[in-house]
Amino acid sequence: VRSFAIKELAPLAAGIDADARFPIELLPKMASLGLLGMTIPDEFGGSELDAVGISLAISEIGRICGSTGLSLAAHVGLGCYPISRWGTIEQKKLWLPSLAAGRSLGALCLTEPDAGSDLRGIRTTAKRVSGGYILNGSKAWITNPSLSDVLIVFARHSDAHTEYSLLLVPTSESGVDIGPPETKMGARGSPTHSVTLADVFLPETAILGTEGKGLSHTLEILDGGRISIGALSVGIARGALEQAVGYAKSRTAFGRTLTSFQAIQWMIADAATEIEAATLLVYQASVLKDQGLPFSRQAAMAKLFASEAAERVTRNAIQIFGSYGYSKEFPVERMYRDARLMTIGEGTSEIQRVVISRGVIKEG
Repeated sequence: VRSFAIKELAPLAAGIDADARFPIELLPKMASLGLLGMTIPDEFGGSELDAVGISLAISEIGRICGSTGLSLAAHVGLGCYPISRWGTIEQKKLWLPSLAAGRSLGALCLTEPDAGSDLRGIRTTAKRVSGGYILNGSKAWITNPSLSDVLIVFARHSDAHTEYSLLLVPTSESGVDIGPPETKMGARGSPTHSVTLADVFLPETAILGTEGKGLSHTLEILDGGRISIGALSVGIARGALEQAVGYAKSRTAFGRTLTSFQAIQWMIADAATEIEAATLLVYQASVLKDQGLPFSRQAAMAKLFASEAAERVTRNAIQIFGSYGYSKEFPVERMYRDARLMTIGEGTSEIQRVVISRGVIKEG
């Protein structure tokens, strides 16, 4: 993965950001490496890695390109994992081979214009009708829908406001409209869109998992997704530190290299320490997940610390570069913008602190 990222992704990374374009030409190679099937069983064309392996892979991609790393994380954790975890044999056969091969990328539709952190506040409804459901609603800030053949949509049942379900929605269905891409500060090459669902009829077989258990399913998905965002944050931070150290070793001031100044040394020391700590938190959550043990609190800790550390590390990387760091000539400017999203997506830092505190209090 590292070799692929350096040789094939790195030359495109600046253009991916500048053009706000996902590198679809790399999908066949990513699929051949097993990157797109990391949560898909072998029998359906996947590579099915454990959580530690997935974290390593996402981190290596994020080290070079945050945009590609974000779309990859959303694909494997939010789009493929739920189908592998709860899908019927028919659903798996229908969707997973295409997702593993990169003919489509996975997308999970949770957030709405008026509901993000508050999942119970969603307004998208799946009304039960003869033979299936009628889906109506709007989703916002969805990753990958323009590259997807199937969306996983979180909806409430209109006749039971306390019941929620996940539904598989082909993007080709009548009534599914994907809006224009959002213009974003960072992660610009990872496509983000609104999705409108207007009287979309779905058969009963569209339910993913257990009907009415969509909220618990979604919370499990998000726990795993937080590990991925933590890993992506580690990758971005590591990439920024490597760039900053390389620049500091070659740049001179007052007749000395920047690395000889204590102020620069301390920035490097703090960055390296935070990256190591974030890495261990991500691995801890990953191992607990792999062992089938509770990991919700640890995933929130990993995501919270890693994402906020990435902000600090990329900020100081720009400081080491000085004015050059503020220029698009060097990648640390892009990394800083990419890192900013990590404290928002998959639950804001504030939500992570709520999850962590509840876990600590519950554990006593």
